[in-house]
Amino acid sequence: MRAAERIRVLVIDDSAFSRRTITRMLESSPLVEVVGVAREGGEALHKAFALAPDLITLDLEMPGMDGFTFLRLLMAKAPIPVMVISSRSGERATFQALDFIAKPSVRANLELNEIEAELIRKVHAIRDLRMDRVKARITTAPPRLDEVSGPEPGQTDEAFRTVVAVGSSTGGPAAITQVLAAFSEPPSAPILIAQHMPAGFTRGFAERLDQLTVFDVREARGGEVPIPGTVLLAPGGQNLEVESKAGEVRTCIVAHDASEKYVPSVDRLFETASEQYGSKLLGVVLTGMGDDGRCGALAIQRAGGRVIAESEETAVIFGMPAQAIRAGAVDQVVPLHAVPAAIQSVVASDESKQASGRGSR
Repeated sequence: MRAAERIRVLVIDDSAFSRRTITRMLESSPLVEVVGVAREGGEALHKAFALAPDLITLDLEMPGMDGFTFLRLLMAKAPIPVMVISSRSGERATFQALDFIAKPSVRANLELNEIEAELIRKVHAIRDLRMDRVKARITTAPPRLDEVSGPEPGQTDEAFRTVVAVGSSTGGPAAITQVLAAFSEPPSAPILIAQHMPAGFTRGFAERLDQLTVFDVREARGGEVPIPGTVLLAPGGQNLEVESKAGEVRTCIVAHDASEKYVPSVDRLFETASEQYGSKLLGVVLTGMGDDGRCGALAIQRAGGRVIAESEETAVIFGMPAQAIRAGAVDQVVPLHAVPAAIQSVVASDESKQASGRGSR
């Protein structure tokens, strides 16, 4: 998309009030043009193919063909960036939607104006979107590692050395799926994830990842001790942190501050994890707009940990990785398909160091 061109948007919502309100909000920006509206999936598919918009906003719950079915058919035939604006969640949408905005569920129509700033910010961000990469992630099976070493027989939970913390935003669900699905066995490291997502969407996402990968994936509730083979996902609309409690490092769920632009916060996860794990922490910054993760990556660096960032070669939006790289906080920059091998290399190296330490005693 050239800088001078307006972003062409198709608005899909069964509520006439919501369609008008979302259209008004979008067209308050001189950079955006609403080229059409639709009230249900069948009509929306026809308009999507005919108008070829740059972006679609989608309500999931509609009469006739619902948003889930629309999204599946659209991505199979003509992938177009989709931003879900809905009070209803579901794991079927989390992998194929580009981004999410929670429509207020109580007095939703009256409170729609509350999302205006977030909506405009996210729509503007698609100017930096690489749609060819979105299409590739939808249509191409993720590569798998040939060999992944899991925990040694008899290894206790306390024996692991590396802890992996992952942060992502726009395009993140597909990227996270590709990374986790590459492992044929879990590496001997717990994984903590902060993916920008509103409340109500992350539980289904965690359940879907649990089904598709070899990991035990759960939405974090707080109080969990991270152990190898598990993936704990920050709950939507809240922050996932870690703290030392009763001699153990445990997760804690913290309400987000009203001033925070990005939630769940990658910075909050990285910073608290660096305090608890120090040089054992490996941070991974994947695709996403903005600069969340930059300060956290610096904290990891100061604590003696390491940071991997997804390269511009594959990032759907290079904002978050680019900010961490420019800050000088990144040790390794790799394309998405090389991220699992990079993680495993760090884990294997740390296991070797740990084994050597045990052998020398």
